[in-house]
Amino acid sequence: MERTVLRVSIFGLLLAFGTTQPKDDWEIYSFHINSTVSSRYATTIITSRVVNRKDESQEIEFHVRIPKNAFISKFRMFMDGQVYDGVVKAKEAAQQQYSDAVSRGESAGIVSSVGRTLEEFKTSVTVAALKKVTFELTYEELLKRTLGKYELQIHARPMQPVKDFKVDVYIQENAGINFIDVKGGLSTGALANAITQTHADKQASVYFYPTEDQQKTCDSCGEDGMNGDLIIVYDVNRDRSLGDIKTSSGYFVHHFAPSELQRIPKNVVFVIDKSGSMHGKKIEQTRTALIHILNDLAEDDFFGLITFDSSVSYWKRELVQADSQNVKSAKEFAGSIREQGGTNINQALLDGSRMLNENPRKGSASILILLTDGDPTSGVTNLEQINRNVMEAIQGKFPLYCLGFGFDVNFSFLEKLSLLNNGVARRIYADADADLQLKGFYDEVANPLLTDVTMIYNGAGNLTQTNFSQYYNGSEIVVAGQITDNNIETFVPRVVAISRNASIVFSDKNSTTKSTDSNIQRVWAYLTVKQLLEKELQYSGDEKEKMRNETLRLSLKYNFVTPLTSMVVTKPTKEKTEVLHKPSEGGPPPPHGGHSHGQGNFGMAAFPRGSSISTQARVGTSYRRGRPHYGHPGYHQLLPSVPVAMPDMDYDMTGRFKPVAVDLPMIRPTILPVTPPTSRPVEPDIRFLLQAEKQSLPLCFDIPARSMLRLLYLPSTGLSVNGALDGMRGFNWIVVNFSPSITITVDLGGVGIKDVQVSRMVSWQADHETLTAGSATVIKRDTEVDIAVGETRLIILRHGFTGEEFLWPVLRQRSSDNNAGGILALKPAIYEEVHQPLSTKLKIKDQEISVSRSVAPDYSFSPAVVLPCWLIPAESALQAPLADFTHISG
Repeated sequence: MERTVLRVSIFGLLLAFGTTQPKDDWEIYSFHINSTVSSRYATTIITSRVVNRKDESQEIEFHVRIPKNAFISKFRMFMDGQVYDGVVKAKEAAQQQYSDAVSRGESAGIVSSVGRTLEEFKTSVTVAALKKVTFELTYEELLKRTLGKYELQIHARPMQPVKDFKVDVYIQENAGINFIDVKGGLSTGALANAITQTHADKQASVYFYPTEDQQKTCDSCGEDGMNGDLIIVYDVNRDRSLGDIKTSSGYFVHHFAPSELQRIPKNVVFVIDKSGSMHGKKIEQTRTALIHILNDLAEDDFFGLITFDSSVSYWKRELVQADSQNVKSAKEFAGSIREQGGTNINQALLDGSRMLNENPRKGSASILILLTDGDPTSGVTNLEQINRNVMEAIQGKFPLYCLGFGFDVNFSFLEKLSLLNNGVARRIYADADADLQLKGFYDEVANPLLTDVTMIYNGAGNLTQTNFSQYYNGSEIVVAGQITDNNIETFVPRVVAISRNASIVFSDKNSTTKSTDSNIQRVWAYLTVKQLLEKELQYSGDEKEKMRNETLRLSLKYNFVTPLTSMVVTKPTKEKTEVLHKPSEGGPPPPHGGHSHGQGNFGMAAFPRGSSISTQARVGTSYRRGRPHYGHPGYHQLLPSVPVAMPDMDYDMTGRFKPVAVDLPMIRPTILPVTPPTSRPVEPDIRFLLQAEKQSLPLCFDIPARSMLRLLYLPSTGLSVNGALDGMRGFNWIVVNFSPSITITVDLGGVGIKDVQVSRMVSWQADHETLTAGSATVIKRDTEVDIAVGETRLIILRHGFTGEEFLWPVLRQRSSDNNAGGILALKPAIYEEVHQPLSTKLKIKDQEISVSRSVAPDYSFSPAVVLPCWLIPAESALQAPLADFTHISG
């Protein structure tokens, strides 16, 4: 009997079902979320029960969204009286089990990354006719206090009203609960009546039991049920004391957030990227946010404002007081910021550091804030050298906060740079509310209350971080550790810090409370693992390996899915073994749901037509007949793949990758050759992606794989970019010509520059290097070449390993030349979907074109991201003859 595929996605929960499946085929008859919070540590259990009402088996997919700061610690499936448990293993061991399963014909695609606040997890199981399955997922997180409150977020989109739908939240706080509130879209309309709250001193509860009718009546609800968030907001009682300290079984956790302290005046320098890549909405939102921030400066604050492209510009060369006249002048300067040129991060940060160092004020707190959207392309471009230069300039005197705008930025670099200088990195998502994100971050650091905070614990060891450069109003410092010999009598905590001009000591003999809370030890483990992962970024050699080994040991002991571990899910006989990985903030972006790839990013994917793909794990996408199941960043994804015959595209095809997790730290993709069957030799094609305006799916189209392509031509400057496809995967060389005599060539050997006076070649194996030729700047990094010519910026990525490499061009910054030509100059497609009973057509410029649903890896990201797309004839996508863009080689 043919198996039917059914998607059931849950999280806190997202439940999304195949649109082709009638709802009578399945039923979610019970859906419970139970979250217990103690000492700000939340343990959430999601339980979903689904029944297959068909008289044939169908595959049910479990899709979970969890907070990105959480660790999954347990996953189970119950079916036919059997329990199928997920087991956490070292990533290498899990990968071996996964590979062994692949060799037996059992496999799963793996894709993962992060969204703005959530990560996603997928798995599936075949449910027999008229049978039931129960999914149970447990994850743990330490709630972070921001702007005076904690938030526990639950997102629900069941896609149908659920008869037994319950959310139970229990909160126990030793310090006493100051207030509790429920917000979010699921607290509006008739759903507000489904919420019950209780609050008594140290305990609070929230119950959310909507009826089926109520599930249709919130602001974003309808016949398909709920679609929105339930956010539980609360805070605990505060005073000037040492804070809330709980001990249990030889461990302690200390929450320190004193109130009623006098605000410390601050010295703040804003270092703002105004390079050409910031053009359009980014620079507009930056100007808006900066003006709002300047309005909020206190009069006893001092501030500076630096902008940079290839060079550095100042509003004023020294710190000035935030009086009304200076603020007005600075706002006028901010309003006039215009984008142009390259990105000289190194010099801008050195100048910002100098400004703070040369203007010390006793009793104040200094802060350096960087906002950028790209990699360094001017001045010093070697990332490690920039790290060394900035550390030497700051010398631990003040924190550096790095805000990375969008996904073109090297977030891992910003994260390391900030951690080395006592700060944090934050991604700013290029959405409509980017200005509010910028302003929201500033609000978190706007009011310093203490500096040079040292947490001291006599009679304790194995401590988490104990030194903090600053403590801000509305935040909280959390430290955990082990009490020596479990002797509470010798355990003496105190805190020493500076408040304005005076040193202040916090101590209280009666602040420690014994508890039966079994989670205290897990809070210590959670914090220790999080901080070791951060420290690992900052070190190398033996020290890095030591931290890595300790992180792995703790992750395995406490069953945490972290970047060093994976969860192996073994399922019923003849079904696949699956491997779940923890994603990384530095990974590629989600390809849908509000994220655009940036103006000019043009993705291409290699699909040799006529090839036959054996049953192996395909990174990113799983296609089943009649129903696509595709992955994207943000997913902990567990999906099987099936054999593919490429000509009809009924099954999955996501590129020639060895079955490894490509989007995660420490794991790199391998490109495997695919031999076309001799019985059906077909000329291979390379698949291209064209982004669409105001549509979730891009277009994709095929071009013969042995072509010379006209990638870019700018009549105003004479700049031209051409490339040769390698016949299999991507490009084997790309040539940039500009001015009469300058040529830049990038191939699998390296990058070469040739002009009248000099000819130079740099191999891929060489260290980072910056080359110049006329008005062009060329930066050779490990796996990419960054070419900036005037206002145009081209990135050429190198994918694969030795013997299997190929190149991929990405236009990061467009020219303003309206007559620009070439494939990279194509503007986002504008189309309308025209649905018909047996097919779908797209309407483009009054022409209806038959299309089919397909997939393509987008190699404009490294590692690649697999996207769903509408497959369309090339000339329909290009709106011109293919010959205008190609010259077919022999």
